[in-house]
Amino acid sequence: MQYDYLIVGAGFAGSVLAERLASQLGKRVLVIDKRGHIAGNAFDAKNEYGIRVHHYGPHLFHTNDHSIYDYLSQFTAWHPYEHRVRAKVGDLLVPMPVNRTTINMLFGTKFTREEEVEAFLAEEREDIPHIMNSEEFVLARAGRRLYDLLYRGYSTKHWGVEPRELSPLVCGRLPVRLDTDDRYFNDTFQVIPQQGYTALFMRMLDHPLIDVQLNSAFASLTGIPFDRLIYTGPIDEYFNWMHGRLPYRSLYFRYETFAEEFVQPVAQINYPNNHEFTRSIEFKHITGQQSAQTTVATEYPLDEGEPFYPVPSTESRHLYNLYHAEAEKLTSVYFTGRLATYKYLNMDQVVGQSLALFRKIARGDTR
Repeated sequence: MQYDYLIVGAGFAGSVLAERLASQLGKRVLVIDKRGHIAGNAFDAKNEYGIRVHHYGPHLFHTNDHSIYDYLSQFTAWHPYEHRVRAKVGDLLVPMPVNRTTINMLFGTKFTREEEVEAFLAEEREDIPHIMNSEEFVLARAGRRLYDLLYRGYSTKHWGVEPRELSPLVCGRLPVRLDTDDRYFNDTFQVIPQQGYTALFMRMLDHPLIDVQLNSAFASLTGIPFDRLIYTGPIDEYFNWMHGRLPYRSLYFRYETFAEEFVQPVAQINYPNNHEFTRSIEFKHITGQQSAQTTVATEYPLDEGEPFYPVPSTESRHLYNLYHAEAEKLTSVYFTGRLATYKYLNMDQVVGQSLALFRKIARGDTR
């Protein structure tokens, strides 16, 4: 069978484009994935205890973009969920991102007004006129003591390098609040798919013009004719690492199930200290399921393994630019998604990126 598009990767980037190309342009699409399941890193499924678990870490959908929310709402009903995180500092579990409660707990203050918190932070902050990295970003926003207690250890474990080697945007994603708002995100829409992400993807890919082929690596794919390629995997792998390997961080998860309704006060606890792991996730807080048992995943960062996160450093950006220049030479291949564009993107940003690429294709723009 001749396909109009071969799409490599059945995660958000590839599945959104497959659905749009088939439903809006009548294109015949083949989606392949090297794994044995759809949904990419958003894949979830119920474990042996009936608890829905996110197999590649917690996926928490949040966006301010009404059009992205409306688009995905075609394929799922939503369960409202506002994410809350605590960071373990000594015997304390303090709210993260930093807010007034965090400061009062850590420093023994009794601030009740935003002006008091702002005055405290003004004394803590370091004067850094030209912020060049994540360490400087936090020092200029919150000061050395909060940086050492909450940011440095966690970021170093998660990324494998000191925050001074990371883009300011890494730690800059988190606000420092003057009030007692303990939500992790501020976005208008904070939800997860009511029946899970995998069910959302099944509906998205359920179209007569879309075929899905799992356990199929692009490098070993032969004998399938297609006109155009959409690639969502690591861009350096596509080019056979001709300029060297881009750094990615991977994760390992240790799952434990307890004969209790809950064992954590919130879904996520961060460990910005000397533990090997970075955080623990209790999924029932997220899914809203009712059960006498509960499953917790403890997350360990790795250098090797399935690529999860592009490492946002100056050196990696220079290397990516070499691959991007190679990609620009191609006339019938599109690169989209977190790995193919080497960007630390949230789920809504990946969806938005793919919808933008679809509009470009629909206009007849071949590049």
